[in-house]
Amino acid sequence: MQPLGRTLLNGGQQLELISSAAHVGFQFEGRECQVFAALPGGQGHNYLQYELDGVYQKRLRVEGSSTAPLTITAPTAGRHTVWIYKATEAHTGPIAIQKITAPRIKSLPPPAGPLIEFIGNSITCGAAADASEVPCGTGEYHDQHNAYQAYGPRVARALHANFLLSSVSGIGAYRTWNNTGPSMPQVYEKVDFQEKNPQRWDFTTYKPAVVSIALGTNDLSNGDGKTPRLPFDSTTFVNTYTQFVQLVKTNYPQARIALLSSPMLNGKTRTTLQNCLTAIKAKTDAAYPSASPVALFFFEPMQPRGCNGHPSVEDHSLLAQQLEPFFKKLLL
Repeated sequence: MQPLGRTLLNGGQQLELISSAAHVGFQFEGRECQVFAALPGGQGHNYLQYELDGVYQKRLRVEGSSTAPLTITAPTAGRHTVWIYKATEAHTGPIAIQKITAPRIKSLPPPAGPLIEFIGNSITCGAAADASEVPCGTGEYHDQHNAYQAYGPRVARALHANFLLSSVSGIGAYRTWNNTGPSMPQVYEKVDFQEKNPQRWDFTTYKPAVVSIALGTNDLSNGDGKTPRLPFDSTTFVNTYTQFVQLVKTNYPQARIALLSSPMLNGKTRTTLQNCLTAIKAKTDAAYPSASPVALFFFEPMQPRGCNGHPSVEDHSLLAQQLEPFFKKLLL
């Protein structure tokens, strides 16, 4: 298998899909194939989703206690192409692909094209976006995840680019939505974005042409109303965010950096974030005068229609439409 995204081969030689929308492709002949998936993290259930012959199909629920394969059925016999994606984020736990069986099966390499890495929070994860199977306010948090239909993968597909999602719900540049941390700079280099995991991600695995960073929504949030929360500190935010951009540039010295605002912020908080991002761009451009300048994109205000004030699958389509011209220029 030749995956894209944060993955690893575990001790049983199973491919663990870790990050949001981590994916792997293959071809087979006939009418159906079987995907044997397991949950090595011990969680009760998780979700894959898949594309058949270039058309998105649906999510597949993986039960932690089940050994039965997931069956993918094609409408006709013949040669078929399948891409399987992890629908949920890293903190939901890995999904291990044990094996895939079908007639005349062969793995596929990632398609030719540039690579975009999308760093962000729950919006970038596609969290709380899809209530088509489990209504908002019911089930587990990850029951409404749909990474495939988040704005990043949509933009990449529209531009014939490959993508990685490096995203964690609730995370910020210097604090989370309801706590002081861990923030993205503290977890980004960990393979599964877990602060205490000693295993680091190998950044030589991929070479993105563009790294998109969308942080700030959670830094500017009002918290959960339970945990004491200091007012937003713009100086700390700008300095910490700028240092994180430098960390990204250390790992990807040739990548173009893009900073995105938040579609979930309006009014004064929206203006505050935009001003901070402008300052981060200025500091970064001054520190790297010979590099391409940092690109900024400010979303139009949105009234999200997903769960818990998040963009829905339909909202992500609108966000992607806004972003396509911006990323198209960056990839030229």
